Amino acid sequence: MKDATVVKDTLVGEGGGGPEATVRRDPAGPDGGAEAARRRKKWVTLTRPWLLLTPSLLVLAGLLLWPLIQVGKLSLQDYEVKFGGGVGTFTGFDHYSDLLGSDLLWRTVLPNTVFFAVACVGLTVALGTLVALLLNRLGPTWRLICSIAILAAWAMPAVTGTYVWIWLFQPQDGMVSQLAGSVGLIDPETTNWFTERGPFYAIATLNVIHHGFPFVAITVLAGLMTIPKELYEAGELDGANAWQRFWNITVPTIKPVFLVVTILSTIWDFKVFTQIYLMPGGDGSNPEVYNLGVYSYIEAFAKNDYGAGAAAAVLLTVLLLIITVVYIRTLFRQGEEEL
Repeated sequence: MKDATVVKDTLVGEGGGGPEATVRRDPAGPDGGAEAARRRKKWVTLTRPWLLLTPSLLVLAGLLLWPLIQVGKLSLQDYEVKFGGGVGTFTGFDHYSDLLGSDLLWRTVLPNTVFFAVACVGLTVALGTLVALLLNRLGPTWRLICSIAILAAWAMPAVTGTYVWIWLFQPQDGMVSQLAGSVGLIDPETTNWFTERGPFYAIATLNVIHHGFPFVAITVLAGLMTIPKELYEAGELDGANAWQRFWNITVPTIKPVFLVVTILSTIWDFKVFTQIYLMPGGDGSNPEVYNLGVYSYIEAFAKNDYGAGAAAAVLLTVLLLIITVVYIRTLFRQGEEEL
């Protein structure tokens, strides 16, 4: 009787054995067992992370995916709220065609959303980087004090910060209005900063930058502290000035950090709602200052056209998804270049 662990070869040919024969290998032998073990190990390696992530993915699906599906479903209906519930009538893509055919969307809402986000992102990243460079040059004690001070702006709720900026630019008795009037730039009695689209979004931009630059500053500072000082010393020996050292040493070294803060700031600033809605005229009384977030809210809850509001929300979500895909592809491309 042969040992089960030994490979069993049987020559089988025509008439009980000829020159042509095939070899049958025992699947329970060492080679077959090793192959099965490798398959099991590969299967476990592939499935174990997903099994560990399953509870979190289910929670995220319930909190994010399911509401998104419901908004998409609502955008295809004329929804009427009634006592004890609501009734939806399927209308197909009528709300999307009305939205995309609206002059208000193309002339006001989208330009406000895009230009406002671009201005906020550029200025927030620039200011945050300058503050990070300043913090990096300070000693440990002053760095801690200044970091706590700027984080107070980040910790301030958006509602509170918005009302502070409204108070500063309030017509007649606002501090900025009084200062501008004292030097003859405006007439505080007749100037209202919130009626025109330009001044309105200038104030909103200041508000968003004030609230967002601490995140950029602290994140960039963390990246700056990983750069070896020897690189800057070598640059100084080569005669590079401060701008050349920043552009040729700092930026390439912490480029992934700049990519992260830029893309995240873009996502946040595209969907700004509170800072616009709470300002005078931003609650729907002045259509010239709508952005996509406010437009969606006004259509759904002020005009009770939930389908149109949901369509605008889906459009905003698509824009944010495109930005997210660009962000992910940029990170992967950056990782491949480093490899």
